[in-house]
Amino acid sequence: MKILLTAVNAKYIHSNLAIRYLYTNAKKYKDNIELAEYTINNYTDQILQDIYKKKPDIITFSCYIWNMGIIDILTQELRKVMPNTKIWLGGPEVTYDADLKLKENDSIDGIIIGEGEETFLELLDYYIEDSIQLSKIRGIAFKPSAYKFNDEVLSPKAAKDNKDIIVTSFRASMDLSKVPFPYENMEDFKNKLVYYETSRGCPYTCSYCLSSIDMKVRLRDIELVKKELQIFLTNKVPQVKFVDRTFNCNKKHALAIWQFIKEHDNGITNFHFEIAADILDEEELNLLSTLRKGLVQLEIGVQSTNPDTIKAIRRKMDFDKLSKIVLRIKEGQNIHQHLDLIAGLPYEDYTSFRNSFNDVYFLRPDQFQLGFLKVLKGSAIYLENNINNIVYKSEPPYEVLYTPWLSYDDVLNLKTVEEMVEIYYNSGQFTNSILYLENFHDTPFDMYKSLGEYYDEQHLNERSHTRISRYELLLEYFNNLLQKGKTNDGKEEEDAFKELLIYDLYLRENLKSRPSFARDNSPYKSKFREFYSDQEKMGSLLKDYDDYDNKQISRMTHIEYFTIDIDATIKNKKVISKENFILFDYKNRNALNYEANHFLL
Repeated sequence: MKILLTAVNAKYIHSNLAIRYLYTNAKKYKDNIELAEYTINNYTDQILQDIYKKKPDIITFSCYIWNMGIIDILTQELRKVMPNTKIWLGGPEVTYDADLKLKENDSIDGIIIGEGEETFLELLDYYIEDSIQLSKIRGIAFKPSAYKFNDEVLSPKAAKDNKDIIVTSFRASMDLSKVPFPYENMEDFKNKLVYYETSRGCPYTCSYCLSSIDMKVRLRDIELVKKELQIFLTNKVPQVKFVDRTFNCNKKHALAIWQFIKEHDNGITNFHFEIAADILDEEELNLLSTLRKGLVQLEIGVQSTNPDTIKAIRRKMDFDKLSKIVLRIKEGQNIHQHLDLIAGLPYEDYTSFRNSFNDVYFLRPDQFQLGFLKVLKGSAIYLENNINNIVYKSEPPYEVLYTPWLSYDDVLNLKTVEEMVEIYYNSGQFTNSILYLENFHDTPFDMYKSLGEYYDEQHLNERSHTRISRYELLLEYFNNLLQKGKTNDGKEEEDAFKELLIYDLYLRENLKSRPSFARDNSPYKSKFREFYSDQEKMGSLLKDYDDYDNKQISRMTHIEYFTIDIDATIKNKKVISKENFILFDYKNRNALNYEANHFLL
């Protein structure tokens, strides 16, 4: 008998942790099990054909809000071409309405509810060894079609109506230390994110989050965790993303892991943690400040700074304390910080969200994510929606359309802001240009809103754009501001803005051809040749170039002439003139933002 554990991931770089847990926990049936991973970007026919060619007797799918649509299509088509194959689902998207899902989709035989490791093993005990009755397996919902044979004795209820659904008793939570390590061959993950888990459950009760359902936090044995982390470190995995919902809810556990990765740092692997920043104390902050630049990145959910909203979603968060801690971590210049907001929460109207946006933006996170509320099945906000009257999409990902506080027009405006933030902030390609551009708007939120409106007016979203064209469009937008009389001396500020764009461009990339708005560099070539002929000066500024000659070094670096003091111009909100040359070193980059090292000559 052949069992296919199937995942449809959001991106190729992602790997599915759930199916690997099921696989490793069912070791005695390893010869019967095959893993199959696809992405939502694959054509449905391509996935269908590939699964069919594998000829499985049982197919299981790991279901989430991002892949449920394609899985519904696949199960219906698979049923047509593989009528005798058993199809089972599992995962958060089908756990909280399993009986309804089975009624909606005739192609599905059964659903694993909640944690699946032990349930999946018992399911194989039933199908392969016949050592347990299907109705005795806890944590499943199934139709009579899920039985192995048509003539098998069914329960009295199922025998009456072939469409009846049987739901067994809920399974108790596992001891997390008994869950086997899910990765066998690390060679398979050279170009992928590795997901890892050291805790399940969350002590917080945020109403929009499924993790709040399980308030009892279960920790994996720390000595076991250390052995497993060493596997990642030994294999020099590029990034390990912890899926623990609030990683630092247990201080002792968090400190032990941070100390271990500090002491065993391989200089390559990065570790991502989702934390509650406002509960970090001095001991934790001091340890974090000693970590190698780029070793750790932190994701911090703010969600809103409106006290009424925070109270309504049952979230515990001290924004003043969080702000101080985020700024404290930022001072260390060694940790990437990712901050989140959610639009569409109760009591958050357009003005309130604008305030939340600006509050978080001024903390200058490395990544700033604007998310939109997803009303997830099983969450408190879903179960109590008769109170909040939030209107959301009927199909996954169940994203908010409008609320009593936020109209659909408002949501669309925030979508525009979100897109501009992704392009011009989160890309990290326009850091200094955007800082200067902020000076010409009342708030950062208003700047991104205005920029988004310009894109709409010019129908720019209807075209594809190269990286350079994004810079050209930003310059066009700035000139549009000048024409509207936003400044006193348009020519001087336009020239300064062009230099800031050039500065941002060369911080990221050693361009082979200069953009149209860049000045002619040929008058300064003698200055460039002078530098590349000065071995002593080059050696004092450039590291790790011993194996290259002067000509090679000149190609691997770049010198640009500027007429403004970049930092002073941004800080003083006006053009500060200063002739200077800047050297960009692309062999050595900032581990946090990938900017080239750069020096004044």
